[in-house]
Amino acid sequence: MLGAATVLGGQRRASAAPPVAPIASGSHVPALVIGTGYGGSVTALRLAQAGVDVHMIEMGMAWDTPGSDGKIFANTRTPDQRSYWLRTKTKQPLSNFLGFPIDKNIPKYTGILDAEDFAGITVYQGRGVGGGSLVNGGMAVTPQQSRFSQILPSVNASEMYSVYYPRANAGLGVTNVNQSWWENASCYQYSRVGRKHAQRSGFPYVFVPNVYDWSYMEQELAGNVPKSAVNAEVLYGNNHGKKHLQKNYIAQAEATGRVAISPLHKVTSVAPASTGGYTVTVEQINTAGDTVATKTVTADRVFFAAGSVGTSKLLVRLKATGVLPNLNNEVGKGWGDNGNVMCGRANHLWDPTGTVQSSMPTTGIDNWDAGGAFAEVAPLPTGIETWASFYLSITANPHRAEFSWNAATGKVDLSWQTSWKQSSITMAKTIFDKINKKEGTIYRTDLFGVYKIWGDHLTYHPLGGAVLNKATDNHGRLHGYPGLYVMDGSLIPGNTTVNPFVTITALAERNIENIILNDLA
Repeated sequence: MLGAATVLGGQRRASAAPPVAPIASGSHVPALVIGTGYGGSVTALRLAQAGVDVHMIEMGMAWDTPGSDGKIFANTRTPDQRSYWLRTKTKQPLSNFLGFPIDKNIPKYTGILDAEDFAGITVYQGRGVGGGSLVNGGMAVTPQQSRFSQILPSVNASEMYSVYYPRANAGLGVTNVNQSWWENASCYQYSRVGRKHAQRSGFPYVFVPNVYDWSYMEQELAGNVPKSAVNAEVLYGNNHGKKHLQKNYIAQAEATGRVAISPLHKVTSVAPASTGGYTVTVEQINTAGDTVATKTVTADRVFFAAGSVGTSKLLVRLKATGVLPNLNNEVGKGWGDNGNVMCGRANHLWDPTGTVQSSMPTTGIDNWDAGGAFAEVAPLPTGIETWASFYLSITANPHRAEFSWNAATGKVDLSWQTSWKQSSITMAKTIFDKINKKEGTIYRTDLFGVYKIWGDHLTYHPLGGAVLNKATDNHGRLHGYPGLYVMDGSLIPGNTTVNPFVTITALAERNIENIILNDLA
């Protein structure tokens, strides 16, 4: 079915001219996809393979042109205007080092990482063609099947694990590090120290797949190719070895000739059209964030894939302001932070973690069943020896927030409370308190402020806001509006027990297959 031509909106699209970017005001498109992250990229590829012309709208840049340094992406150690979305000062997840603040002033620009502030939390999101795949550490983790049904009880778990997770892993290019190389690679000394400490305290230590090109990493560590992961490239993009979506799903989608992408465009409204389908209002912006054009287009079907925050904010606003009043009351609910909390440990002098650290993590400590925490052994690629072990934990934090429209400010608020992070800290402490006691070590207090142990102010993994089988049906169709769909992490209610992007991809593969089969034939 994925390869079949379809009839959409009463017109056979097999012989239509390919879509053109940037999108022009007055255009009609069979399928409009809002966002180019994991869910949107899967959606565009599979629709195109089914014979449907697709236009993707992306708020961020294309990230296909080198800067003055000859590189597309900035280095994590030296952030510049490419690093942050419309900020005049960086907002680094690690705000301090050795007791000193490290954020710096930068020119305002449509950079790659958005640190979006809500009342109780900062949400980090990728901005650009490829979405979150541009800025994450590539840890491509499939959750244990026994835990999946607790996350999405309406989804057939055996089908996900036999069909859609394998399809997602293949599409993303997920592979495992060569462990014999890893055992001796200087750039993973920090991981080996993490393993020693975890195992000495009796915790399961697991290798995790990644989307990095391991052969490239071996060559960069050997000095044979330009350095990327071993040169601290991660938060603000990776110039060489990481297989982000531009290299797989998006590349394949564009190769069909049926997919066009309009970067630096953002959707502000989706309203039912009098002639059927939907009228979509799109603002084109420049690299300073100014609106330079407002366009109106029509689409037979619209797929919301702007990420958990982007999709949720847009749907909540459209419902509250009467544009899409028939959306149900589940829209905006079930949002969570995937239990994210960070911390560092100060090791003894006999446990150096290395001056060269790969920015692509490969291992984790799994204490989920006993303590509700999975800890990614993360790099701290400062370029100097820190004798520090650093961790990003994912925890079973039970708290869920809700997005709501604030008519007074004209913005969407989030009800997250800072105090809710204590649950995550308590769960993470089941790992690190025990390790510290065993090793005779202490927590680092210089990474998140002055004498602050826990990075409890943020999330990298926003999830929920348009939960599957609640705000939508069991395959992402929005209730009340035929032809409107949700395809991204907002479908997942707040937690995946691991890094979420493989689950988002697999769920999108499942949902779009059903939509093509039942809605577009």
